Amino acid sequence: MTTPPAPPVRLRVGHVPGVTMTKWTTTWRERFRSVPLDVVEVEEADQRRALDAGEVDLCFVRPPIDTDALHLIPLYEEVPVVWVSKEHPIAAVDEVTLADLAHENVLTHVDAESVNQVALEVAVLRVPMSVARSHSRRDLTYRPVIDAPSTRIGLAWRAEDPHPLTDEFIGVVRGRTANSSRTEQERSARKPSGTTRAPERPRRRKGRRA
Repeated sequence: MTTPPAPPVRLRVGHVPGVTMTKWTTTWRERFRSVPLDVVEVEEADQRRALDAGEVDLCFVRPPIDTDALHLIPLYEEVPVVWVSKEHPIAAVDEVTLADLAHENVLTHVDAESVNQVALEVAVLRVPMSVARSHSRRDLTYRPVIDAPSTRIGLAWRAEDPHPLTDEFIGVVRGRTANSSRTEQERSARKPSGTTRAPERPRRRKGRRA
């Protein structure tokens, strides 16, 4: 009896909204052409579930996230912004503070309804800059919130039974070249740590809302 061929190895990488994958996916596909890379957008509320369910092998997550039975590498910080209609008074200044938002209807979850409320000037959205950029609209703009806590992006994967190419993908994210791959012994001896990407920077401060 002939044994059917094994299905091709695939790597499935999830990411929360706002994470730009282009650089890493391009490098992966150039370096590992025989291994298909599936990229899946995962809502923040589902980031842990997607990992636990095996829907993705690794995931770019936005903490807080329960790290029990997970490995997590912190990568970079995100600048907090307020996303508003271009007709909103906030659009006339370069940056704001949390005090400036005290009397606004501030939303933090991005969906079609919340974005529509922002466009109608019924509400404003406080989100990471990366999220506002990825959902760019001509009628909306954003401004940095200079005293709001920043968010972080990290790369997480299951501690038990990781994908055999997990370390290779980590190397791509960390910027290792194809000639700098570590040996299996080195991989098992070192723990993932450190930051590999500089945080986003808001525009130069010019004024503040009165």
